[in-house]
Amino acid sequence: MIGLILLILTIVAGWVMTLLSLPGNWVMVAAAALFAYLAPDSGPDISWTTVAVLGGLATLAEIIEFAAGALGAAKVGGSKRGAALAALGSMIGAIAGALIGVPIPLVGSVVGAILFACLGALGGAMLGEQWKGRNLAESWQIGQAAFWGRLVGTLTKTAIASAMAVIAITAGVF
Repeated sequence: MIGLILLILTIVAGWVMTLLSLPGNWVMVAAAALFAYLAPDSGPDISWTTVAVLGGLATLAEIIEFAAGALGAAKVGGSKRGAALAALGSMIGAIAGALIGVPIPLVGSVVGAILFACLGALGGAMLGEQWKGRNLAESWQIGQAAFWGRLVGTLTKTAIASAMAVIAITAGVF
């Protein structure tokens, strides 16, 4: 019973980490694998097939998130420096947004994390492009692409993380 509670808490923490641009999906995979390895045969169990499915979903989420961000900035000619600073800005923005939140009851921190991650990507990309010598109009265009790419990537990765959480918790409970 304690193992199941720890599994559920870890899965929820992994889901939250995903919103903050941290490797939460991989935390969920690791928690499920540990539970599969340590769980006694006489109680709830997660199969290795379930762990493999979670690993596949986590990999798919990473590919989609990376592709959404990269295609967004590359589509308008963004630089590697702009992409790197967009990723850093996104992480900083997600954490700040989660802490600050937005005034929406119950989900304000989640919305804040997503919104500020996208704004961080926009700001980071613009800073990187300005540093590279681009003018403000070009930097703004690349920053917008980073914003929308980050939004699509984050929403898709969060949807996959939600599915992973349901799968892991359902497998652990039943």
